[in-house]
Amino acid sequence: MKVITARKYGAPEVLQLEEWETPSPKKNEIRVKIYNTSVNSADWRIRKPDPNLARLFFGITKLKQPILGGSIAGVIDSVGENITKFKIGDKIFGSTGLGMGAYAESICLPESAVITILPKEISFPEGAALPFGSLTALDFIQRCKIQKNQTMVIYGASSSVGTAAIQLAKHFGAKITAVCSKGNFELVKSIGADLVMDYEEFHSDSHNKTYDVVFECVGKSSIPSNLKHLTKGGNLVLVAASFKDMFKAAWISFTRKINIKFGPIAETIDNLKFLAELTKKGNFKVIIDRSYPLEKMVEAHRYVEAGHKKGNVVIHCATEQ
Repeated sequence: MKVITARKYGAPEVLQLEEWETPSPKKNEIRVKIYNTSVNSADWRIRKPDPNLARLFFGITKLKQPILGGSIAGVIDSVGENITKFKIGDKIFGSTGLGMGAYAESICLPESAVITILPKEISFPEGAALPFGSLTALDFIQRCKIQKNQTMVIYGASSSVGTAAIQLAKHFGAKITAVCSKGNFELVKSIGADLVMDYEEFHSDSHNKTYDVVFECVGKSSIPSNLKHLTKGGNLVLVAASFKDMFKAAWISFTRKINIKFGPIAETIDNLKFLAELTKKGNFKVIIDRSYPLEKMVEAHRYVEAGHKKGNVVIHCATEQ
């Protein structure tokens, strides 16, 4: 099978196409022929690594798992003898978690992984794009206990997490202000944003409004600038917080009794099924910006790392039958 490996840390060019033996599932595993995966911010941050402390988790001098990628959509083509939930031919999608391994034409996963049946209403590319940003947004929104008519400002609203957060918060009844580049105003309004503003307006002296939830998706605004817009008793969400920001947020939460949420998130099958049901019914739209073949992974990483993607970037792995 074809795989994309990162044999060392570094720029997108460290990603290389290799031929590996197709794996065989163990007793409690399924094997998935991957039709699509996605490239997200976690992928390039691990590859780089950014921050450098990520080496403590993924390998000091090189990646312990050279195949990146955390989301898949495909078809089960082999099962271990103890499998009861799935069968050969099932179309599935989901997350591979910290085990990664999705930049490949096949992968073996335990039956207990965060995967579920792909509804016929959802395409393989949509299924591959759905887990990362949407599971992240949903977990944070649940932790904030969003109530009807609460106000929420989403900074980086056109990102993978941002486009999911708009739709999910809207589903729970929140009033959404989306912060993004002017070129993405129509996109975020089309998926539910009530008000829009660009980054300059958000940071301007004239912007003095406060919100019940400040949802920072991209790690490009400071904690003080976000707290300035937080209603007393509200929640500040730092989706892409650096380790430095996490320590700062923990200290502020403890000393000033301010509700600040940051990672890691909980990826659950229940949340994945919830997202699948919303999407199946047409109440959630998976935003796909660009698609690349597996062989163009370097180009895909370069584009995602530049920070201008709208929603998700999808990779085509194996060919659909």
